[in-house]
Amino acid sequence: MSGADPPTGEAPQAEPFALKTLRNRGRHKIFLGYAPGVGKTFTMLAEAQRRLQRGEDLVVGFVETHGREATAELAEGLPVVPRKEIDYRGKIFEEMDTAAVIARKPEWALVDELAHTNVPGSVHEKRWQSVDEILAAGINVISTVNVQHFESLNDTVFEITTVRVRETLPDSVLDRADEVVLVDLTADALINRLNRGVVYDLDKIPGALSNFFRKGNLVALRELALRKTAEEVDETLQDYIDEHEIETPWATEDRVVVCIKAGSVAKKLVRRGYRMAKRMQGKLFVVHVHTPGETLGRHHDELAELFELARNLGGTVVELSGDSEADVILNFAREHRATFVVLGQSRRSRMEEILRGSSLIARIMRETEEIDVLAVADPSKAGKEAG
Repeated sequence: MSGADPPTGEAPQAEPFALKTLRNRGRHKIFLGYAPGVGKTFTMLAEAQRRLQRGEDLVVGFVETHGREATAELAEGLPVVPRKEIDYRGKIFEEMDTAAVIARKPEWALVDELAHTNVPGSVHEKRWQSVDEILAAGINVISTVNVQHFESLNDTVFEITTVRVRETLPDSVLDRADEVVLVDLTADALINRLNRGVVYDLDKIPGALSNFFRKGNLVALRELALRKTAEEVDETLQDYIDEHEIETPWATEDRVVVCIKAGSVAKKLVRRGYRMAKRMQGKLFVVHVHTPGETLGRHHDELAELFELARNLGGTVVELSGDSEADVILNFAREHRATFVVLGQSRRSRMEEILRGSSLIARIMRETEEIDVLAVADPSKAGKEAG
């Protein structure tokens, strides 16, 4: 499914967000959307026209206009590699001629609808596999795809729309892309575009609005596309951080690290961390550090219950070991680019801290200027501690 052409004066919103290291193979740029009609194909063709005007060598490997007049007009003047005709069960079908595209050796090739299933008799089962062959030949590719086609989201999309998407592709296709552009449009704007007959013929509109294009579906699918985009940004940023050995990385999303040990305040810590992560639409890590001399036997069931609670709340449970609980937590927080660390309030009195050194929370606060630290009070200890 390709994007629709925007009406006059209504340009789709496009936001480039990932640019990875150039490799020997061709560069891959993907226009990502959440539903037919957001403008992926139109945006791709508009860029192709700009590149052609700059003198770049490009060809159309396969573009599907779906009979949309504005899209067809934008495709005019672009060099096209003739499609390959395939006889299947007595009918003639057209597919991209991958070998002809490679033989032409353009600088850029346009290939619409990455998730498309090729007609039996084609060299590759899926179009994304054909694109991979073109990239391997050193040719750059600009392509389009909707978020519901990614394999990891197949069940989620079915739960949202009650429609099982049959044409899927691996998430790794997006992960390997050198640049991804999110072509975005609000659900209301897309429904308005549909009602005007921009996306489908007028006789198909009532059925579309009562099924796939229900507003709730579109809002949820748009959220999936935005989250998928955020994941790709985060992975790209991590690659950059690793490559440049940046010691104090930037955070692109909130990450809450909850440090727990057996005790009356532990469940409160997990729940507090969960509420923070949910409110900020961030990630939740629940960390327990095993230290020498720790007696696990009598706390085994309690810890197992805490881990189950954390997982039920969507958190990632992490069990670590080390001589110093503070060192382990600090290292984990820095490596995972935590924005918040949640701990239980210190049980040490002021005198104990003077004699035995500062508490865990005091040290973490002292050594994490770039991370916010939240100390959660233990009501059962109120009035029982000195200092």
